[in-house]
Amino acid sequence: MSEYVVRVGTPDGLVLQQRHRASNPEALRRELEGKGLHVFVLQPVRSRLGLPRWWRRERITSLEFLVFNQQFSTLLRAGIPVLQSLELLQRSQTNPVFRQVLLRVLEDVRSGVALSESFAAQGGLFPRLYCATLLAGEQSGELVPVLARYTQHSQMLEAVRRKVSSTLTYPLVLVLLALGLIALLLTYVIPRFATFYLGFASELPLPTLIVLNTAKLLEQNLPYMAGAMVIAYPFLRRWLRSDHGALFLDRLKLRLLFVGPILHLFALSQFTRSLGTLLSGGTPLVRALEVASSTVTNRAIGGPLTRVAPRVREGQALWSSLDATGLFPELTIAMVQVGEATGALEEMLANVSQFYDETIEVKLARVVSLIEPAVLVVMGGVVSALLLSVYYPMFTMMQRAQ
Repeated sequence: MSEYVVRVGTPDGLVLQQRHRASNPEALRRELEGKGLHVFVLQPVRSRLGLPRWWRRERITSLEFLVFNQQFSTLLRAGIPVLQSLELLQRSQTNPVFRQVLLRVLEDVRSGVALSESFAAQGGLFPRLYCATLLAGEQSGELVPVLARYTQHSQMLEAVRRKVSSTLTYPLVLVLLALGLIALLLTYVIPRFATFYLGFASELPLPTLIVLNTAKLLEQNLPYMAGAMVIAYPFLRRWLRSDHGALFLDRLKLRLLFVGPILHLFALSQFTRSLGTLLSGGTPLVRALEVASSTVTNRAIGGPLTRVAPRVREGQALWSSLDATGLFPELTIAMVQVGEATGALEEMLANVSQFYDETIEVKLARVVSLIEPAVLVVMGGVVSALLLSVYYPMFTMMQRAQ
């Protein structure tokens, strides 16, 4: 999270200067305009050197937030008031960012602000699903069971996320090691043969000439290429954090061979599990759809899902609205249709989420069994081709000499 200074105009005609925290300026502008404010100036807070303080991004890990909610739910279940529970958890936090955020939440709650509003006012630092869950618990008077359901939801998503990341780590390491070996060959080993073959340039085969010239080009321009990458990195990173860049990256992820379908299913699992959690907490369907669509981390999936809530508000059935997105399998649409017709939508959504999790696990096992030998064969072939193109002329000259 970054801190921004904004100058806004209120509907009453006042001009105010405020400080807000947000993930990016576009999200903050949308949030302020959604509150009926007109944004005149929006600038990042700068350090004493006059540079934007993007390096001081506030961050709370998903594991820290999960542990906090487990402890918070336990304290509330034991009968400890909300304010006292927050004070205990605020003092026990080891993350200074989280401790400072909880201190702001405490101050808001002491002044009479609702717990859900206080968490929502932290500049998008906490998921919208969490704030909506707290609001449903406050309105229904069942904060403890609602919070327990959210904790269970977070545990399941975290387990799936860890399984996906841990399973794909080994193939990724193989790819990086193979690319590193190829880079070493092209920038250090192969250029050593260029001077040896210099007197035989006319007799060298075309593959050898291509490899030698490529290696020579890389060796001569490596410092410039490295400098260009260093200069381009902050601009590329900033673009990827923007709405257009993040959407482009998410679409690219879904097109990845083997991994794309798994990421697609994980995004759908996030949506269905979040929707079921909100509905079981008493949140109305349209509001639950709006929040659940915003919890999907992949924007290429979350974008079409944001159009489901308006269709349902207009009177269209949920199953047909989901079917119109083209994102869900036929089995999912059929299960939602049955749940909607029988009044067991929450149970059906839980079954759909469980089905997605099991499918992800099966696909992960299949991907690992395919990627590992494929990476070894492809990279081994590339390395062998490079070495053969370099050593083949040497063997040819040795045979001629004999």
